[in-house]
Amino acid sequence: HGRISMLAVLGHIVTSAGVRLPGDIDYEGTSFASIPTGIAALSKVPAAGLAQIFFFVGFLEVAVMKDITGGEFPGDFRNGFIDFGWDSFSPEEQERKRGIELNQGRAAMMGILAMMVHEELSNDPYVINSLLGFPVEFNAGF
Repeated sequence: HGRISMLAVLGHIVTSAGVRLPGDIDYEGTSFASIPTGIAALSKVPAAGLAQIFFFVGFLEVAVMKDITGGEFPGDFRNGFIDFGWDSFSPEEQERKRGIELNQGRAAMMGILAMMVHEELSNDPYVINSLLGFPVEFNAGF
């Protein structure tokens, strides 16, 4: 959940900054640029698109992103293809890096939850910006 939350926070920030994929999201001509950010996007993405996302994530969960047999720890997804030098770290360094990733995942889970709650409460997921005097026009124009 932590890794997914990290991606969710990053996706929320990037799309709030106005970055979108080029082209259309469906054959009817709905552009990616016309999809709002955050929870509001769920009502604008076509049902077939949501189903594709659901089944693709299900496929990844069942077939691809499995713990390796005999892995060192839960969440060990190394498959001999990418390990970014993990095997070169000392056991103490590996434990420290796993702790860092767990803490960052926990922070991201709280972050995306807070953004979703504040988006629903006041349509202002970036409350800290408003408190500091730099409000964000969230989903303006959608």
